[in-house]
Amino acid sequence: MNGERDLVLHKPTVVPEMPSALSNLHNRLRSGICASARHGELRLMVYPTYVDSHGRPRIKKSLTTWDLANAVGLHHLKELTDRESVDLEAAFDRPDLPPVDLDDPQHEKPLQHALLFPATDDETPVIAFVRFRIVPVLRHVGWLSSDDD
Repeated sequence: MNGERDLVLHKPTVVPEMPSALSNLHNRLRSGICASARHGELRLMVYPTYVDSHGRPRIKKSLTTWDLANAVGLHHLKELTDRESVDLEAAFDRPDLPPVDLDDPQHEKPLQHALLFPATDDETPVIAFVRFRIVPVLRHVGWLSSDDD
C-alpha cells in the first residue's frame, strides 16, 4: 500500500543446531526497499550487520565510506555498483556530506549510505541483502572465511 517492500530472512519450523548469532539472525534484520527521488528507481539502505557481545546481530547505520568498504569489502561494493544503473550514494541530500566515491573512499565523516537500483532489477536487492546482512554473520560464526566470495 505504501510502496515499500521488505527483504526478510524467515526462520523455518525446524532449524538444526547452529551458533546463536546465526539463529538470532532469522526474522530480525529487515531491509526496506522504497522508491527513490528519481522515477523508476528504488533505494535500499546500506546497513551492514555486526554481532554484538551477546551474540545478537545488529546493524550499523552510519559509517564513513572507508569503514563501509572495510566492513563489506570494497570489491563487493564495486561489484554491486558495476551492475547496470546501480549507484551507491549518501542516503540523504545534505550539503555537509562528503561524496561517496569507491575509488577514493572518504574516512572523515560518517554518513548513511543507500544503494539505488532500477525498479525492474530483482537481483540487486537480494545480492545486497546477502552481502550486507547475512555474510557478516556467517563470517563471525566461522562458516565463511573472509576470503570466500
